Amino acid sequence: MTAPERYATIDVGTNTVLLLVAERRGRSLRPIAERAEITRLGRGVDQSGRLLPSAIRDTVAVLADYARLARALGASDITCVATSAARDALNGEEFFAAARAAAGLTPQVISGEEEARLVHLTAWRDFGTRDGRSCPIAVLDVGGGSTEFIVGEGPSPRERVSLQVGAVRLTERHVKGDPIPPAELAALRDAARAALEPLTALSPAPGARLVGVAGTVTTLCAVEKALPRYDAERVHGAELSLEAVLALLERMARLTVAERAALPGMEPKRADVIVAGGVIVAEAMRHTGFDRLTVSDRGVRWGLVYDRLER
Repeated sequence: MTAPERYATIDVGTNTVLLLVAERRGRSLRPIAERAEITRLGRGVDQSGRLLPSAIRDTVAVLADYARLARALGASDITCVATSAARDALNGEEFFAAARAAAGLTPQVISGEEEARLVHLTAWRDFGTRDGRSCPIAVLDVGGGSTEFIVGEGPSPRERVSLQVGAVRLTERHVKGDPIPPAELAALRDAARAALEPLTALSPAPGARLVGVAGTVTTLCAVEKALPRYDAERVHGAELSLEAVLALLERMARLTVAERAALPGMEPKRADVIVAGGVIVAEAMRHTGFDRLTVSDRGVRWGLVYDRLER
């Protein structure tokens, strides 16, 4: 009997590196392994325009570990993509060369529009059908360096926009105090509101469901549920209201980074940027008129495998 095909995908973001190893079963996929490590490849890129040697080193070490695991699990193909930080950095080739040498991988830089397409495909596969029929969705993907918003009524997006505002980028620009002073929290909100203004031009179909993707949204959900440890099954598909997001922001902004890191459900390495990320989520919901969202624990890495499956 022929062994099922296994594929591996790696998403190198501004803040987090994510791995999926999935097994193909006919037209469906079964996850074999999933990993997420915060290496913050994009730290300092917004100001210097360059990837730091330490950020490259930390990220490449994770890539080498992921590649070893994927190959040990029998993945016949490893697809590795990089997003905002690698797109923006002047010295991206230093990172690519190090990844080739240490992991045997050459990350492919994808555009914001391609990132949005893959995220939309994932959200539609999970939440875009009801009773066997397509239903409209809108997708909010808040990353470390950029934010994508996509609308559509099927597996392909109808409208999409990628904006240069993310949790890491906004934190580095506006947060100096610990805890965050009221004036800095106001500055975060003003900056996010201005950066997200293009979202008002998009037009989700009537009755569309908003799906929130990536680490900011999943962390907000995990903290709101006070999970003793992260549980993807309790997060994926959960709902998060705008009211709950605003309450979390008010609570977390009053805490120090160390106090935030100790909250049940918090990924400690995300504690310093979660407030800025939450502000982006709240302002994006306000701009687009949604009072709640459905949380997705999946994103680009799943979109890459779904893409392969469709082909």
